[in-house]
Amino acid sequence: MALTAVERVRATEEAVEQLREELARAGVVLPSLRIDPLTCAGHVLFPLVDLGRCNLDMALRLVAVLSGAYGPDGARVGEGAPSRLSN
Repeated sequence: MALTAVERVRATEEAVEQLREELARAGVVLPSLRIDPLTCAGHVLFPLVDLGRCNLDMALRLVAVLSGAYGPDGARVGEGAPSRLSN
């Protein structure tokens, strides 16, 4: 059974909230993280998630999280190891 438009938006809202929580656990805050309002009103299968804008520090933290420099608890992996982000 296909989801209704309301169910698709609700599912996307839940995904955004889960993403926000997991990023926060890793020390990353994307202040403009949200559902893209234009795709909510459109005829797409699911609304898009707008990751928004962030400053340089948050961008580098996100790179570190995605590259495995931080564990799921937000602590640095391999304490004392040289960081690719330093300099």
